[in-house]
Amino acid sequence: MNVTFVNRGIDDMICQIMRFQTEGESDFWSEPLYYFYPQLNRDHACSLDIVKKRDYIENTLREIYLDIESEINEKAALYQNYWFQCRDQIIQALSQAFQMDWTNLFNDLCCCVSMNPIEPRFLREHRFDLFYKNSEKGAIGQCIHEIIHFAWFYVWHEIFQDSWGEYERPSLKWILSEMVVESIMKDSYAYCQAHEKEIRAHIQEAESRGMYL
Repeated sequence: MNVTFVNRGIDDMICQIMRFQTEGESDFWSEPLYYFYPQLNRDHACSLDIVKKRDYIENTLREIYLDIESEINEKAALYQNYWFQCRDQIIQALSQAFQMDWTNLFNDLCCCVSMNPIEPRFLREHRFDLFYKNSEKGAIGQCIHEIIHFAWFYVWHEIFQDSWGEYERPSLKWILSEMVVESIMKDSYAYCQAHEKEIRAHIQEAESRGMYL
């Protein structure tokens, strides 16, 4: 299992952001954009038709991106470094939770570090988005959350052979996956606690050898 952290650029970010700014979308999904980017006037945006709304949001975000592009790139490198430190322990914990070896599964996961405060995942593409304001620990926590979704639906699909389209919101299977993730994460956390000394020794050894530089 491996995750590569990338900045796919402002065009991709805007595409994903606008998925949650459609007419009739709930405030739960649409509101965070205006909270994190006060340069956007929510009332003004909501008064526009969908084309003008997209233009308004896009133009504003493109200006913001010019100021934070380097920070996003730095965060991608920071998250990648921290992932390498934690990867072996995450694989061990997931292998125990699902009772199968995950070492050679999902070696092509792509994490797109993004301006989008909503962090969608794309099961068929082996991709998920991550908000750039996360700390490195927060980023790895969110990665674990999303990886569990990938693992859960991989196992589910192997058993039931149903449509991948049934795994996305707002389907009941998507809701079920959100319910089980926290339970699995608690089990994985318990595993890490039980092996804390071993994990810390592994990280310290790797750092002393410069493996993550």
